[in-house]
Order: sequence, then C-alpha cells, then structure tokens
Amino acid sequence: MSEQLPGGVAPNDPMSAYVTLYPEIVQAGSLQNALQAEADRSGRRLAVELTASPGWRHEAARVEADGRSAHVHMGLTERSFSVDCWTSGVHMASGDTQNLSEAVGALHSWLQGPGVRELVAQWPYLRTWELAEAHERGEAVPVRWRRLRESAARTPGSALHELVESAFAQERLRALSPGRSMYWLTFSRRAAPPICHDLPRAMPIGNGRYRVFVGGRLLEVDGAAQAVAAILDGLPDDAVPQRQGPGTSSPEAAS
Repeated sequence: MSEQLPGGVAPNDPMSAYVTLYPEIVQAGSLQNALQAEADRSGRRLAVELTASPGWRHEAARVEADGRSAHVHMGLTERSFSVDCWTSGVHMASGDTQNLSEAVGALHSWLQGPGVRELVAQWPYLRTWELAEAHERGEAVPVRWRRLRESAARTPGSALHELVESAFAQERLRALSPGRSMYWLTFSRRAAPPICHDLPRAMPIGNGRYRVFVGGRLLEVDGAAQAVAAILDGLPDDAVPQRQGPGTSSPEAAS
C-alpha cells in the first residue's frame, strides 16, 4: 500500500506540497475547483478557468469577461492567494490574501467593471499604481513621457537625456508612447499591448553618436538632434496615436 498524506493525497500528487497550507484546495482537487465552488456558494456568477500555463493547472486559475481578466495563484512557502487584475493587456491591480472568499470577491468585483480606485477601496488587500490609473483615464502617453524624462534626467547631460529631451520637443513624437527596449528609445502608436514595433528607434553609442533604426536600415548620426531628425524622416504617415481607454491623450497633455 502506498503511503498517503493527510487528506488522502499521495506523495507524488501535484497537490502534495500544498496539503498543510491549503487543505480546502487539496480537497477540491485544484485552485480552479475551489474558486468555482466558493463563487457558487456565495452566489457570485463566475466562470473560473484553468490558467493558460499547463504547469500551473492545479495551483492557478483565471477569469475573463469583456476585455478584463484576473489571475490567481497560490504561494508555496506561505498561505497566500495572489490576485492580479488586467484590462486589455495592462496590469491594473495586484495583491495577496490568505482568504479564499476575498480572492473570489475581488475576481467578481473586477469583472463588474469598476475603476481601479473603487476596486482597491472595496478590497484593501489590492493595490494599484499611477500608470494603471492613467491607462484608465486614457492618459498613459503623457504619464509615460513624464516618467521617462524623470528617469533620463537622473543623468543630466547624458546622451540618453539629450535624446529623450530632443524627442519630447517634437510634437509628432510627443503624441506617441515612448519606451525603452534594452538601450533603444522606442515609440508606439499605443501605450497598451500590442505595442508597435515598426516605428523608428534610436540609441546612444558613445562619443555623441547615435544609432537609428529606420525603414529596416541602421544609420549612425552625430548628435541627438540628428537622431531625432532621422526618426521623424522615417515615421510612416499612419504613425499617429490610437485611442485607448475612456479618453485620449494629446500632445498638449504631455507638456
């Protein structure tokens, strides 16, 4: 006869590591089953799904509706249900609770469509952040520009600082969402996924020179002003910001 752990779980069962911290989850067979049962008991209409990652099929689950989703997974070293709320690919809120019913409550609330501030007020174990709220207001682009400029300004006079400020001075670039990819300064029509990868980008390479990737070609130019001029020359006609969220960001809002 093979040895069994408390609750009748075999040592080689994927849930065996969770017997002590999550007895009710082990009894249900998976986090998905336990969340669904709790939602049904509390009268909350939720369709809890398996996570998309096969390795987490027992320890993680998700819900989704109308462009919103939330993911839950279990901590291994201490009892904790980690909840992450998303909308249109943007991470909006996150938090940990030891209470399964609180996890279910937050999942249900998020899919009802509240703002993130309302959500975290209702479920204080969750937290949100500036960029999430900016996405909700449709003002992510100016916030991303401000944060990028603040970051570059920590090394005043650096090649990156000059590049960022030169780009920000141009209305067409100021209207786009800026980003950093490795050493590149990038631009996107959208601040939320899917991020555009077809627009020109630039990076400092030392001695006041910059590398610019535009139209499938790599150029090297002297000075931030020349790098930005090359970016502008290579911008396609459709390089305009796309509407996101309940509002839109404008170049003026970034000033």
